Amino acid sequence: MSISILGLDKKESENLVNKLNGLLANFQVYYQNLRGLHWNIKGKNFFELHVKFEEFYTDSQVKIDDIAERILTLQGKPLHTFTDYIENATVPVGKDISNDVEAVNLVVNSLSELLKIEREILDLSDEANDEGTNAMMSDFISEQEKTIWMLNSWLGN
Repeated sequence: MSISILGLDKKESENLVNKLNGLLANFQVYYQNLRGLHWNIKGKNFFELHVKFEEFYTDSQVKIDDIAERILTLQGKPLHTFTDYIENATVPVGKDISNDVEAVNLVVNSLSELLKIEREILDLSDEANDEGTNAMMSDFISEQEKTIWMLNSWLGN
């Protein structure tokens, strides 16, 4: 077993870097969706959702940077082109969405997809004794679960 400067198994770290790059790609698509929702939302919930989507994309921007820096910490290289993001993302792309319910459903579905990826990374980072990645995923998961609950409440679910 080859150990990195961080004291982690290099093969396990490489696997985590690949998974984190997938999460990075998905967050980039999610971020761009939120920008589009922020710009294009219409209707009686405009003021409420316009501000909420800005809050979400600002938070996503921080998470994107955190993920990329974690990849670098693990001695990997973060994806950084739109081609890479589209090829590696599973989060649905939202285009021309201006309806409030459709917009909120897109955010809920996107967060659900992000949670699946984060839980997979959480399990892998636990097995690799990678507390840095593990702590990041735990924080992301708990925050996003609460956001899904709130958005589902807004939807009346």
